[in-house]
Amino acid sequence: MAATGSGPGVAERLAGRHVLLTGVTGFVGEALLRLLLVEVPDVRVSVLVRPKGSTSAAARVATLLGKPVFAPAVEVAGGVEPLLAARVGVVAGDLSDVPALPDDLDAVVHCAGDVSFDPPVDAAFTTNVVGTRDLLARLREAEERGDGRAVHYVHVSTAYVSGRRSGTVPEGPVAHDVDLEAELAWGLAQREELERRSRDADRLEAQRRRAEREHGRAGLLTAAAASEAARRQWVKDELVRVGSERARSLGWTDCYTFTKALGERVVEQHARTHPVSVVRPSIIESALASPHPGWIEGFKMAEPLILAYGRGELPEFPAAADTIVDIVPVDHVVATLVAVLAHPPAAGEPAWFHVSSGHRNPLTFRRLYEHVRAYFDAHPFQAGSRGASPLPDWRFPGASAVERLLTTSERAHRVAESVVGRAPRSDRTRDLARRLEQQKQRLEFLRRYLDLYQEYAQADLRFSDERTTALRLSLSAADQERFAFDTAAVDWRVYVEQIHCPAVTAPIRRLDEIRARRARSTPARAGGLRPVPAAEGAGAPGVAAFFDMDGTLLSSNVVETYLWMRLQELSAGERAGELGRVLGRVPGLLRAERRQRGDFLRAVYRDYEGADRAALDRVADELLTDHVLARLSPEAARRIREHRRAGHRTVLITGAVRPLTRPLAPLFDHVEAVDLVVDDRGRCTGHLVSSPLVGESRAAFMQAWAAEHDVDLTASYAYADSHSDLPLLAAVGNPVAVRPDVPLYRHARRQGWSIVDWASPAAAGRSLNPAGGRR
Repeated sequence: MAATGSGPGVAERLAGRHVLLTGVTGFVGEALLRLLLVEVPDVRVSVLVRPKGSTSAAARVATLLGKPVFAPAVEVAGGVEPLLAARVGVVAGDLSDVPALPDDLDAVVHCAGDVSFDPPVDAAFTTNVVGTRDLLARLREAEERGDGRAVHYVHVSTAYVSGRRSGTVPEGPVAHDVDLEAELAWGLAQREELERRSRDADRLEAQRRRAEREHGRAGLLTAAAASEAARRQWVKDELVRVGSERARSLGWTDCYTFTKALGERVVEQHARTHPVSVVRPSIIESALASPHPGWIEGFKMAEPLILAYGRGELPEFPAAADTIVDIVPVDHVVATLVAVLAHPPAAGEPAWFHVSSGHRNPLTFRRLYEHVRAYFDAHPFQAGSRGASPLPDWRFPGASAVERLLTTSERAHRVAESVVGRAPRSDRTRDLARRLEQQKQRLEFLRRYLDLYQEYAQADLRFSDERTTALRLSLSAADQERFAFDTAAVDWRVYVEQIHCPAVTAPIRRLDEIRARRARSTPARAGGLRPVPAAEGAGAPGVAAFFDMDGTLLSSNVVETYLWMRLQELSAGERAGELGRVLGRVPGLLRAERRQRGDFLRAVYRDYEGADRAALDRVADELLTDHVLARLSPEAARRIREHRRAGHRTVLITGAVRPLTRPLAPLFDHVEAVDLVVDDRGRCTGHLVSSPLVGESRAAFMQAWAAEHDVDLTASYAYADSHSDLPLLAAVGNPVAVRPDVPLYRHARRQGWSIVDWASPAAAGRSLNPAGGRR
């Protein structure tokens, strides 16, 4: 390295150079592109960017340059388009299919890569190893087409390629004897292997039986779809698990660091004949100063944990209090990269640079915790009407104690979830299900992040940065200020409490405020639903609203409605006998209902055998109308009328017998109900005219009815309360779960469906004698 302040500056060294960047749509790549365009005015940049959908690579780069952080460079150039024309070339492609590169390059900075800590193993190998190899092959082709001059290749890696070792890590190649080609072949073959194993008959049978237990009431095709989804999820999870386990078996923290280390082996082979620099940042976080304090794109490694702690949802962390957490601001990383670009090594003499803080300015987990807590003590998140979110008191009990606490909580949650899933439907049950769902999300968050970060939290490492320090000291005083990367100068209290935490919490606070404003400004509506928009003009497809009856519009069930109808024909003594007989059948009927709702309905309606069909209509008209309407939810009635005013068709789909729907018929354009077979005497036989519409048959009816009446289901609505109605709700673009049972509630939450609570009228009683229930 040259002596301090001697020789041309960084900008002068890079003047007139042509540099290719990969990964500019990522955090580090964007920051590097911005620094080059703003602080190195005479450098020319090409960027490797893939098209995304219908958006071309050039359009994506133009959008990127339109961000505020590029404003100084855009202003100097006179606009985004002039900047593109003068200084930024776009090479369309990505690491999965690297295109031909420009043949007049002076340097390449490879920032792209799979940065997830738990990627699918084949994806990690494809991006971090194969992508790097293909990029270098294309680079050598470009050199041959050009003047043969070797291009300086700068590879952005990670300090954690050192693996699960401890102590000081030097700036140099990682010592290991892993067979690169064997591991690469293994990693790329895993998806095909796991897809094959996922179709093993025993595994398929277990998944199918589980899906049929959970979804059989909705229909066998719904269960089949759930079974196939489970198979695919198993493949996805296994691709992550096998990659992680293989990495740890060979001495790395995870699949990300493992494949990045093997990617470095590919780079070392290229370095035998070419100038190569390898830059290894540690944990990259928000900017210290440039382009402005706290600048960050997306959530990085620490942000989910900081936010969870501020919400009171991270009770402990599996780190020793005195373990170093090695953080480096992103502007230090890209400043180092520019300085490295300006000082290429000789071919065959690769140089490694650590961009880290732990060696000269260590930040321990206890100090980080204290700074984060101090920030939230001063600027707490608000937990609604409950005030500030309570902050957990970390005592750093050790990884094993944290694991025991989490495992115990997971076990208790599974038991509670099983109990609630079998509990009778009620407001209390739904509230318990809601709280369990929130707890499940918290536990899944904790499991994911504690498993991911536990290795890093226990890593007793210090990354030597002597070469990086020497590079910095070789710069002029002006360049050391312009391209600042002295991590020893970072004041961690100021950075964490005044820069980083405010930056990462600002978007969440804005969202919280928006939600609060909406809650204050939005008038209360039935069930919290948005107003129904009016139908389109003449010629446009129609809109329909499909409603289930029992449990959705009325607080009733099939057995209860049967008794309403049947008991009216019987004498007082016969009523008592019939009521006792039906109640004795309830356990068996409930079991049938859980297995197959169609069989359950047939079993109930067998009891109509001998009933006078005309008498049932008279009972409905004379005795049941007031009683049924008294049990109709006011919010439901308002919603039906709202749809009618909007010009929508209203359709009732129910498993109840048709006479019971007569009181509601004026509200609907079409009623699809159960029709009973009648003999020559007008007596019911106990059989049905056709199979009752349950589960998937409801969705099939809706699709046929919509086609016949020119209705657009994607713009239509459906309202139902039961898990068996999943196909009905999934058939429309606007599904609404009404006072849902627990399985439907959980599904609706996962899918982001509307959930409403249409209460029954306060005066609605549970009498089985309609006449006696009238006021």
